[in-house]
Amino acid sequence: IQQHREIHVVMGNEACDLDSTVSALALAYFLSQSSRAPGAAFVPVLNIPRADFALRTETTFLLRDQGVPAASLIFRDEIDLGGLHHAGLLSLTLVDHHVLPGTDAALEEAVVEVLDHRPLERERGPPCRVTVEPVGSCATLVTERIAQGPPGLLDRTTAALLHGTILLDCINLSPAAGKVTPRDVACVALLEERFPELPPRDSIFGALQAAKFDVSGLTTEQMLRKDLKVLSSDELLLAISGVYVDLETFLLRPGLLQDLDAFCQARGYAGLVAMTVSFNERHEPTRKLAVYSQCETLRGTLCRALEEATTPSLHLQPLPSPWPCVGAFAQGNALASRKKVLPILRAAL
Repeated sequence: IQQHREIHVVMGNEACDLDSTVSALALAYFLSQSSRAPGAAFVPVLNIPRADFALRTETTFLLRDQGVPAASLIFRDEIDLGGLHHAGLLSLTLVDHHVLPGTDAALEEAVVEVLDHRPLERERGPPCRVTVEPVGSCATLVTERIAQGPPGLLDRTTAALLHGTILLDCINLSPAAGKVTPRDVACVALLEERFPELPPRDSIFGALQAAKFDVSGLTTEQMLRKDLKVLSSDELLLAISGVYVDLETFLLRPGLLQDLDAFCQARGYAGLVAMTVSFNERHEPTRKLAVYSQCETLRGTLCRALEEATTPSLHLQPLPSPWPCVGAFAQGNALASRKKVLPILRAAL
């Protein structure tokens, strides 16, 4: 700010999963190499406090594996985006999301570009450049962007990060998981063609999947924070957590109810939806979900919205729940990931 230097931040979403992290790192690096803005600094920002980074086990694994030290990363609590924007120095590129949460609404006018693979929730007019495409991984869109740029800018480390991310996001390119598209397949092939020494798909996917699902050392609060998204309406906040153990195991954790209550109270959430996923050896997902709220009306509204949803239909079957304030369901439509469930919950709010 003292030097009046333009700062161009590339930032993923608040869940800060591997896709958000690698998309931000790779695109910021590409922009810094190819930009015609001589005075600008390009800064990838991981959209969580540094203290939460250890919870992103697959991300810490892949970055460590590729020799990217955590000390070289910049986290949300280490940069004053509001101050930069107030000084008129901030440009913001959003990857892996395209709508800032209410707490960041003041930064909306700094957004100059969006790359996302979710359905478009709001239009952005020029001069904002918008790329929103229904691919399996945002890293696919970043790979395409780099491939269209000046030759020679893609290095082995960036390629390895993008390659591993697309494989994890698209469940090793398995059609049975319902996430992969031809463009994801094409980008993985392009990266392997340019860098034949990349590790075999099965080995990198297996290692990342194992790291992602390793929640053995985490408390309930950490499990809920590990992959968290928050929806807000005028009246209330709702947490939606991706949880990487079987739902029955999760519901029987010692002290679970007190932990859920403390988690929601501390952050002002009126309720929480936990979405669990596990995969069999053919990479086919099993999904279950739990709806927690001490407010019976809200809990009933959310459960009804999920049970009656048609776009898509979730084919829910009620499961026994040990707690009256927790509704539990098996999800027959295993291809409906959290990305598809979020709009249902948002409409219910």
